[in-house]
Amino acid sequence: MRGRYLGSTITVAIAAAAVGAVISASITQTSGQAQSARPATVGGKPNFTGIWQANNEANWDLQAHAARPAAVTQPGVYAYDYARVPAAPVLALGAAGAVPGSLGVVQGDGQIPYKPEALAIKTENAEHWIDRDPEVKCYLPGIPRAMYMPYPFQITQSTNKIHIAYEFSNTARTIHLDKVEGPPDDTWMGHSVGRWDGDTLVVDVTNFNDRTWLDRAGNFHSDALHLVERFSPMSPDIIQYDVTIEDPKVFTRPWRIAMPLYRRAEPNMQLLEFRCNEFAEEFMYGNLRKQPLVKHWEGDTMTIDITRKVPPGDAFYQWYGK
Repeated sequence: MRGRYLGSTITVAIAAAAVGAVISASITQTSGQAQSARPATVGGKPNFTGIWQANNEANWDLQAHAARPAAVTQPGVYAYDYARVPAAPVLALGAAGAVPGSLGVVQGDGQIPYKPEALAIKTENAEHWIDRDPEVKCYLPGIPRAMYMPYPFQITQSTNKIHIAYEFSNTARTIHLDKVEGPPDDTWMGHSVGRWDGDTLVVDVTNFNDRTWLDRAGNFHSDALHLVERFSPMSPDIIQYDVTIEDPKVFTRPWRIAMPLYRRAEPNMQLLEFRCNEFAEEFMYGNLRKQPLVKHWEGDTMTIDITRKVPPGDAFYQWYGK
C-alpha cells in the first residue's frame, strides 16, 4: 500500500509539474504575443499607442521645492516659511495632506520668468489654492497639466491623427497631423497640430482660454499661451516629454519643462472612470441647499463646523438664490 501510495503521489507531482510548465509557457507566449501585437511603428514613425503616466511631483509645483506641511498654510510660532503650519481647511488631513518635495521640472535656472504683476497674481493664487485651483473644481485641466497629473492617459495613434484620452474628468484631445481649421473659440485643452521631426513628435498648441492652471502652486497663464510639445522615444516604454511655454502677457520670455513619461505595463491596464464632477458638487454648490448636507464633523481629536459663504458679487449664486 505504501508503495502504491508513493507511486500515486509521484504521478500526481509529475502531472502537476507538467501542467505548471504548460501554464508558464502559455503565459510567456501570451505576454510575448501581446508585446509583438503592438507594431513598433505607425506609417514608419514611432508608435506611442498605449497607456502612459508621469511619475513626479510636477502637479504640486513645477519648480523645485522642499516638502511642505500642506498646500494651504498659515504662519506658525516663528515667522519663517519652514515653520508654517497647515491652515484650518486641511488641518485634519495631517501628513496625508502634505506636499512632497521635488527637484522640479523647469529647465535652465529652474525659475519661471514671471512679469512682476503676474508674479503677484501667482502668489495670491497659491494663498487661495482651495478657492481657485481649477483641479479642485473638476474643470478640464488644460495642457500641459493634463500630461503630469497623477492619473494615467491613453494614446491611440494613426497616420494622420493622435488621440489622447485622460482619466481625470474624462478629458481628451486630438493631435492633428493633417491640415485642419482651428476652433471657432478658445478652449480649455487648446488646439493641437502635430508634425514629425525625425522620430520626435512636435506639437504646436494654441487657442487656449485663461481658465486653467499649470499646477497646484498657483502657476497660471493667459489666453495668449502657446506651447510647443516634443515627444521623443527614449525606449519602447519611455517617452521624453519636453514643452516650451510662451505667454507674452504673463512671462518675460519662453521657458521649458521636461520629464519622462512611462508606459503602464500591467497586463490588464485600462483607463478607469474618474468623473469628478459629482465629487465637487457639494464643495461648489452645497450652500445652495436649503438644508446643507455637510456642516459638522466630530473626530477623536477635533470638531469641525462648516459655515458656508457666498462669494461676493457672484452672479450665479445671486440668480439661484432668488
